Amino acid sequence: MVAAVSVIAATAAVGLPAAASASDNPARTVTAAEARAAGDAVRQADVAGTAWYVDAKTNTLVVTADSTVSQGEIAKLKKAAGDKADAIEVKRTPGKFSKLISGGDAIYSSNSRCSLGFNVRNSSGANYFVTAGHCTDGVGTWYANSGRTSVIGPTAGSSFPGNDYGLVRYSGSVTPSGTVGSQDITKAANPTVGQTVTRRGSTTGTHSGRVTALNATVNYGGGDIVSGLIQTTVCAEPGDSGGPLYSGTTALGLTSGGSGNCSSGGTTFFQPVVEALNAYGVSVY
Repeated sequence: MVAAVSVIAATAAVGLPAAASASDNPARTVTAAEARAAGDAVRQADVAGTAWYVDAKTNTLVVTADSTVSQGEIAKLKKAAGDKADAIEVKRTPGKFSKLISGGDAIYSSNSRCSLGFNVRNSSGANYFVTAGHCTDGVGTWYANSGRTSVIGPTAGSSFPGNDYGLVRYSGSVTPSGTVGSQDITKAANPTVGQTVTRRGSTTGTHSGRVTALNATVNYGGGDIVSGLIQTTVCAEPGDSGGPLYSGTTALGLTSGGSGNCSSGGTTFFQPVVEALNAYGVSVY
């Protein structure tokens, strides 16, 4: 399975610490319903550069804020939450949450460059690949070279924002395989919190980290809010996004976006690949 790594990665923040700092505001233990209500309020507040998930152990809404989010905007989030504000725990992460169109093991549209994540096929044996939805959004034909002469095929499906996955059909002369680099991929699954995972990207190569949260929501700004994401400590940089997150032979996710870099570290989010496979009725091989 060929994996090419693509497109939404992280804008570097030189000199910032690798990990999120201590909470700006440690939260009391509240009910899960209060935490979910606070999450709805945070979404409505619409502050770009924030991501959030409900911590099932403490029933708090953990909000991660990148370096662009001001104290005033944090106050805006808490004001929006009203009497649920003390369900919110704020953490900081270096850099800026962003989605970027640049290279991985590159695939090219008419005016942009991205990369594929996992090769897949449907029940009839037709070959496709999945990648980030912000790459496929509004795009027709994909090519394997910058001169746009080696046709891969057309976009067959796209979901962004809300989700971040897309599907491209192989119809040209490019032959897919079933590996990520030299790693054979044989199945797909959802990760677990604390699991050690690996991401492969053409900008920074192969890096590992761990899953810190599931079902995270990220506000990239401009109305681009994506939910249901895997939050990790794996680093990424521009050109790594859209590519594969995996553990051994198991496909886990597609790089969506994040902050920081592979020198100082940061936070990176991934679209669960199982959701994309189910949406399109395809499987890895």
